[in-house]
Amino acid sequence: MPWPDQERKYTYADYLTWPEGERWEIFDGAAYLQAAPSWQHQSISGELYRQISNYFVNKHCRVFAAPFDLCLAEYSETDEGIDTVVQPDVVVVCDESKLKKTGYFGVPALVIETTSPATSRRDRVLKFNLYEKAGVKEYWIVDPEGKFVNVFTLQENNRYGRPETYTEEHKIQIGAFPDLVIDLSIVFANL
Repeated sequence: MPWPDQERKYTYADYLTWPEGERWEIFDGAAYLQAAPSWQHQSISGELYRQISNYFVNKHCRVFAAPFDLCLAEYSETDEGIDTVVQPDVVVVCDESKLKKTGYFGVPALVIETTSPATSRRDRVLKFNLYEKAGVKEYWIVDPEGKFVNVFTLQENNRYGRPETYTEEHKIQIGAFPDLVIDLSIVFANL
């Protein structure tokens, strides 16, 4: 696909026509191409996915890894009405009625983004604001270089509070699933 016109507002309908070999995200109609992730990024995201998905065997929630479309905008009857679609590295969804053939159309229980130099601003600002506004209860930002995770939890005022920061020697208990514990020593091993 040629580079998108930055003056144009794109929708999910446009997005669905773009080549499958490229990873795009749309924020309020603006298109962003995603570079291929590094092996460190893939190792971290893969291990997080493994630990979380093992927990959800025979449970009602499901875990997905990128590329997987997540549409958080207010519900629209048509793909033309959706102007925001993202592909989180790991996402936990618990309302199967919002799973469609092309992705999830609702608010997930947990979103995890593993940052890279190319995505750091997007993950820490654009996606932070997007997930907070949508009401995602827990948002993790994983920093591969610093080997730490910032966990943002939605407060009573529907805003994320200060993050809890965990390093590679910690284990993280997921707020919505208290008996699910992620071992960061394994997540950050061999980097």
